[in-house]
Amino acid sequence: MKKSDERLALGIPDSPEAILEIQRRQKPVAFNNAKRAPFWKGKLDHINASKLDDPEEWAKIPILDKDQLRKLSVEQFYEDFCIAPREDICEYWRSGGSTGQPLFYPKTYDDIRYNMVGFARTFQCSGTLPGNVAHVSFPLGIHPAGHMWARAARIIGVGAVWGGAGASLPSAMQLQLIKDLKPTLWLGMSSYGLHLANLAAAEGIDLKAGSVSRIMCTAEAVSSAKRAKLERDWGAEVYDCFGMTECSMMGAESEKRDGFHIWTDLAHIEILNEETFKPVDEGEPGLLVMTPMFSNNGAAFLRWNSGDIVTWKRNGETSSEFGVFPIIRHAHRTAGFFKIRGVNINHQEYEDFIFDIPEINDFKAELVTASDGTDAFLLSIELRPGSDTSVVTQNVIDKTKRVFEVTADVHVMQIGTLAKEFESSVKAPRFADLRK
Repeated sequence: MKKSDERLALGIPDSPEAILEIQRRQKPVAFNNAKRAPFWKGKLDHINASKLDDPEEWAKIPILDKDQLRKLSVEQFYEDFCIAPREDICEYWRSGGSTGQPLFYPKTYDDIRYNMVGFARTFQCSGTLPGNVAHVSFPLGIHPAGHMWARAARIIGVGAVWGGAGASLPSAMQLQLIKDLKPTLWLGMSSYGLHLANLAAAEGIDLKAGSVSRIMCTAEAVSSAKRAKLERDWGAEVYDCFGMTECSMMGAESEKRDGFHIWTDLAHIEILNEETFKPVDEGEPGLLVMTPMFSNNGAAFLRWNSGDIVTWKRNGETSSEFGVFPIIRHAHRTAGFFKIRGVNINHQEYEDFIFDIPEINDFKAELVTASDGTDAFLLSIELRPGSDTSVVTQNVIDKTKRVFEVTADVHVMQIGTLAKEFESSVKAPRFADLRK
């Protein structure tokens, strides 16, 4: 099996002690990089740089969050927070999230060398062997996941079809390429995987009988219901991965799929109580705070509040070399919700609820103003061929009322309608507040 001659900048540590040694060496580097940034001026003077291994001393470093960066103008961000000279910048990555003005983080050549390690490990940790061929349906551009994964695949020995998102390569063409080129692996956002499956069902394409046996996702939560639907629709095993543009790809599921193994040699993580910012015990939910160990040469990230609420444990179930890394699992994310007649409907919870009904192919949920001026919950659904429309519709109405205490006005749509409507979006806009 011929592989690329390119070598990864960091191997997998052979023990927890080796990880601690890397952190002991790199924490001062990250700290000193931050001290070079005008943004941090005066904020770190009380820190003893020789005692960064002391958790109490490290905890004196202020926690950085998105709101602090959003207060900066574009000029202030690049002049005060970013520290790399222009000649050292390799590329820019767009910040994650959908609210506020996005930031574009400079990544130096050294940053990218170590960022590539994070992406390559996702294949290794999940047991995706050389010789696989991946169809990549992530955006290929200022969002890094698509091109970084495709480039990492070359290093590992996995072939890649650089498909891109549906906005650049229409979904019908993506399905045709999957049929013709017969990739064994699909890479994309879970919502777009559902979108492709729904479009395939509308076009009479049986993905379960196709070549793809493995799916790797990132960028949005993959709940148990969404995972089950993806696996039903594709006939493939789903592996979720975790990362953030402020660092890199930071973790992936092993063959046991019991949570994300986090590369703690690449990123120092803390799981903290949301109110006290004190470390939480193993298994307790807390706020994920992250410091890049090797990749803050372009932008001076230090104790970054990711906004993720997670639980952690020291050891996962895998017997592979990735067992050296701890596990995190999402407890919940800051999610959108509808509020109707005093009732909150969490988007993620409702999506899980709907996708757990096997007869439903796809859906969208909208808050609208009824003819009498009151709020109404409009639910549009597509059903799998052969489903009893009246039975499923009544079942959805009854369950929504029982679980969410809201009466849904359910409309059944022809299969494929929503796939066409969602075509222009990478992440299907299944929830909308259209009240006047």
